[in-house]
Amino acid sequence: MTQEDEKKTAELKIAGMSCATCAVNLEKALKGEGRAESATVNLASETAHVDYKPSVTTLADLEAAVRKAGYEVVYDQVTIKVGGMVCATCVETIEAALKALPGVVRATVNLSTEKASVVYNSSLTTLDEMKKAIEDAGYQYLGPADQVATGAEEEARRRDLRDKARRFLVGFGISIPEFILMMSQTFLSPHTLSLLMLTITTPAFVYVSYPIFRGAVSALRNRTLNMDVMYAMGTGVAYGASVASTAGIGLSHDFMLYDTALMLASFLMLGRYLESRAKGRTTDAIKALVGLRPRTATLITGGEEREVPIEDVRVGDLIRVTPGEKIPVDGIVVAGESSVDESMVTGEPVPVFKAPGSTVIGGTINTNGVLTIKAQKVGKETVLARIIALVEEAQASRPPVQRVADGVVAYFIPVILAIASLTFLVWFFALGAPLTFSLTAFVSVLVVACPCALGLATPTAVTVGIGRGAELGVLIRNGEALEVADRVNSVVLDKTGTLTEGKPAVTDIVPLNTARKTLLSLAAAVEKNAKHPLARAIVDAAAAEGATPLDAEEFYLHGGKGVSARVLGEQVVIGNAGFLEENGIHLPPEAGEIISGLGREGKTVVAIATGGTIAGVIGIADPVRETSPEAIEEFKRMGLSVSMVTGDNIRTAQAIAGKLKIENVIAGVLPEEKAREVRKMQESGRAVAFVGDGVNDAPALAQADVGIAIGGGTDVAIESGDIVLIRDDLLHAVAALQISRKVMARIRGNLFWAFAYNVALIPLAAGVFYPLTGYMLQPEIAALAMAASSVTVVSLSLTLKRYIPPVLRDRLPGGKGHGH
Repeated sequence: MTQEDEKKTAELKIAGMSCATCAVNLEKALKGEGRAESATVNLASETAHVDYKPSVTTLADLEAAVRKAGYEVVYDQVTIKVGGMVCATCVETIEAALKALPGVVRATVNLSTEKASVVYNSSLTTLDEMKKAIEDAGYQYLGPADQVATGAEEEARRRDLRDKARRFLVGFGISIPEFILMMSQTFLSPHTLSLLMLTITTPAFVYVSYPIFRGAVSALRNRTLNMDVMYAMGTGVAYGASVASTAGIGLSHDFMLYDTALMLASFLMLGRYLESRAKGRTTDAIKALVGLRPRTATLITGGEEREVPIEDVRVGDLIRVTPGEKIPVDGIVVAGESSVDESMVTGEPVPVFKAPGSTVIGGTINTNGVLTIKAQKVGKETVLARIIALVEEAQASRPPVQRVADGVVAYFIPVILAIASLTFLVWFFALGAPLTFSLTAFVSVLVVACPCALGLATPTAVTVGIGRGAELGVLIRNGEALEVADRVNSVVLDKTGTLTEGKPAVTDIVPLNTARKTLLSLAAAVEKNAKHPLARAIVDAAAAEGATPLDAEEFYLHGGKGVSARVLGEQVVIGNAGFLEENGIHLPPEAGEIISGLGREGKTVVAIATGGTIAGVIGIADPVRETSPEAIEEFKRMGLSVSMVTGDNIRTAQAIAGKLKIENVIAGVLPEEKAREVRKMQESGRAVAFVGDGVNDAPALAQADVGIAIGGGTDVAIESGDIVLIRDDLLHAVAALQISRKVMARIRGNLFWAFAYNVALIPLAAGVFYPLTGYMLQPEIAALAMAASSVTVVSLSLTLKRYIPPVLRDRLPGGKGHGH
């Protein structure tokens, strides 16, 4: 019986079941559509026990059957640190090894971060099996990324860099004097020189090229081809020809390429050193975020303070934070006042004042006062932990544009081997060139060709770009969101809480027949007894202007029309114009004009009367955010069409839109109808970004090509959008699209250079231009050019670390002059 015919058993975790009928329907779906041998669904544990034959159906087919039945399969996910990757083909090899395991659903390897992200079914595959698959493929399994200590990871990287540096320094230290000796010596016979070179070169060549040959042997043992195979062939041919020449086996002493072989191996190690060093810097942003995690907290128990590891803090614990300390967990201030530097999490450069009742974020820095906080979220639930998880997951993702590079890499090495062989055959047999010349061309082609630049072009830009976004308070969920955001041509903005502050505030105070402060004191005296948001706005306005509310008696609420009470013995009536007239209060023409004018501006108008006479008028509105006009202007400058959607009436909507110069207004729309409006735009061929509240606008955020969640600062649902803005600022929505455009432009630039490099240098190495120019690319120079291509691509991606979106340039410290 073959492995394919063996019956396998999988336990699937299922989400979305609500009753016994769901279990019956799911069993039918798995046995029918999923072609399982048998299926038993347990509603209580929300699992499906499935027996199946891999020759008949796969885990992906079973998942498709579950989805078609209206449910979801919940998988485990792990990110593994992998060592020993040197090129884009290594990525393919590791992915293939992991995907071959029975329970692995998806495996994505990032060459830039040296991590493998695996989605798997734990009933079929274990971490030990993944470890074995990675090691059998010839690479190092370093453990789950969240268990590899940052310090240990850094030390391992430094050790690796030191090892590479030692190898290329030894190589150059011996090959350069060898080269000079070969060029200048006249006193040694060819045979003596040859023996001397063999003696000096062999130990150094073995030491310098050992990692290359080890990688090549491992790849061939696993029946795969990677760049190590090509480099081993190139250096091996140069060294092997030299040894054959020394031994007098078919080659004359002219074939002394010892210095070439050693210098070539040294250049390859130098290239890997520079590439590893540059690659290490691409993850600086995530390392900085991880570095924000405090290790200890000062716990208050029974009136005493003691320092405990952060893992021992529980929800509800009281924690003391002194000036200069990091706030250990998310919580609420119960005592003390201070300013807290939240820039490392939110991107807000100005410290935020905190007092009892204020929320604080773990990882931020308490600057000048002592705070006592009550822990509300700890461990993986904190904002910082969720941001780190999202950024790591996003950096491991691939935008669709990478498929171009992946497609090329899959065929790259066999094609290059064919070109190198053809080069040798044409020069030596067809054109009758000397053997040394033909071998040199063969070696140069093998060495100069490099899929590494292609393999690094996208992941390095994605890793640095998403990290930079996180530093600026813009969380981009994955590489696909970056690519789609780059294509957006229409932006739909929710009004309440996005364009506006999201809560009513007093905008106009017009006293008639009384002083301004007196008007506010009278209004606040009555409204402080009401619970309506408009009443709260009036009370807040009185407090802001120092108008103390007077005492009110006989308060009465008149069902949606207004309120009344007795203040200082006088009857005070507050409400709309109709309500005042119902109470026999005459509105003079002046008051009527003011009320009409405020109404035309889309404001809610509250009239206040005392002792039967109008005392004044107050206008209330949800004020436009300070940065909204600039954000709309920036969207338009980027060539985007801007629309506003709101549940408000058309008059209020038009008033706000007029202020912001938004031409397209969709008013009177319920939250669930916003998604339909987005769909209409998409059907007309538009690529739509929707910017709205992460909670109320979830359907529209999901429907849009790119959902940008704003509104709630660090409380915003991090899972709610393709892009999540930590700060309540529409300018950051503009910044998100500018970051996406910049990263995609860098990816396209990287891919161009990677392709152009290979297209230009492979013919040069093959000697295509030799008949015209008399120039032949030497293997050592080819190796240097190969290293330069990868380092160039990584360095170009690293320029994104300093990128500041144009819209934020004047708002961030050092913002000017860093936009490119």
